[in-house]
Amino acid sequence: QVQLVESGGGLVQPGGSLTLSCTASGLTVSSYAMGWFRQVPGKEREFVARITRNGVKATAVPSAKGRFFISRDNAKNAVHLQMNDLTPEDTAVYVCNAERNGTAYWGKGTQVTVSL
Repeated sequence: QVQLVESGGGLVQPGGSLTLSCTASGLTVSSYAMGWFRQVPGKEREFVARITRNGVKATAVPSAKGRFFISRDNAKNAVHLQMNDLTPEDTAVYVCNAERNGTAYWGKGTQVTVSL
């Protein structure tokens, strides 16, 4: 019954900002490493950012460093991805991920389109 539900995607202009949210049920986000991936048709799934149970953050995509910021809200059992200075290359389906002890859960994803 684990569910990860993303929201906050949409169409934005280059240079704009979006904040994505992932609300979890069936698990407690503070007990998992929570992350964001992005998927483009025909391309490899790309790891974007992660926050560990201890609050250690990492942004894996070089172009996103300094622009994308992950956070966790334990009270809402959610994680967020703040995305700034968006470019067309950021266009993708952004997917929420939870991992612990080698087991991974995935959301359905939310579409982010950056275009004029």
